[in-house]
Amino acid sequence: MKNTTMRERMLAVVEGREHDRVPFVQYSGLAAPNEEVWAIVGRGNMGLLQWCGVHGFEHPNCRWEQEDVVIDGKQGKRRTLHTPEGSLIEESVNAAIGAARRKHLISEPGDYKVLLSYLRDITVRKDTQQWRQVNEQLGDDGLPHTSIGRSPYQQLWVEWVGLEDLSLHMVDVPELMEEVFAAMFDVQRQMLRVVQEAAMELPIPYVNYADNITAPAIGLANFEKYCVPLYNELADLLAETGKDIPVAVHMDGDLKPLWQAIGESKVRLIDSLSPPPDNDTRVADAVRMWPKMRLCLNFPSSVHLAEPQDIYDAAMEILEQGGHTGRLQIQISENVPPGRWKRSYPQIVKAIQDFGA
Repeated sequence: MKNTTMRERMLAVVEGREHDRVPFVQYSGLAAPNEEVWAIVGRGNMGLLQWCGVHGFEHPNCRWEQEDVVIDGKQGKRRTLHTPEGSLIEESVNAAIGAARRKHLISEPGDYKVLLSYLRDITVRKDTQQWRQVNEQLGDDGLPHTSIGRSPYQQLWVEWVGLEDLSLHMVDVPELMEEVFAAMFDVQRQMLRVVQEAAMELPIPYVNYADNITAPAIGLANFEKYCVPLYNELADLLAETGKDIPVAVHMDGDLKPLWQAIGESKVRLIDSLSPPPDNDTRVADAVRMWPKMRLCLNFPSSVHLAEPQDIYDAAMEILEQGGHTGRLQIQISENVPPGRWKRSYPQIVKAIQDFGA
């Protein structure tokens, strides 16, 4: 009898088909190199998700420059965006996990003219080379985590300007900010069309907005104004392909104030849903509220620090709350305390095996 591959299990969750057990999945290389993890838990017990895209940007009148620098005695990087309207500079220093930003690209309203110059210079083109390479390299081990980037509000505060400054700018210069949002929506809609075109020719399992949604940072009004319309537009365009390709959104924070809006949207897969004790949405809540939603859940990062039996019990509680719905996937899609995976991963795998189909 042929063994079920991790790719097949993961696809079964996305497509709503029966499968033999809940998939356990890591963002490729996140906690440790994949081969190192497989040596402990077994290749057949952990699948992979690898971020990739099907679009690229052309901006003939603008360019990015990056250089290594030392900031306050620490190694870091400086990125500069050059445009016909001037330049923006971002500085970050190396940290234990990723990089810590010291200076955002935008700090005051006058900086937005530079961003607008860049946005209006962008043409989005289809580029499927990366996706094809990732899909081939993963083979039976997993799926391409096909990203369309971040929606405008999330992109602004995560990539361009600090959350506090963005909030102040939206109050102090609302007309300017609506001009910025309109330009960002124009770029996004180019991206939606490119993704639709790529989905006609590639076996894309789902398309993911990498939005890092958490209710305290966005609020219900902004979520409904700047995020949900794009999620729904993408869903409509993917439906026109004649394929059942869900819209996914990376929602890794507190979601309770957004529960109803999420349920009323056309999102059908939540990537990195983060349950208690780290965040506020239990698996049982999600299963009850969103009967059509695929729940690709991040195993709570804090629980990796617990004792083995407590880790096993936490994994089993998640599985029992999810029930035998076929809609649950347990992921490692947020940062893990360094080195703790060697203790936690085997317990999660054991719980999944004990839980069964």
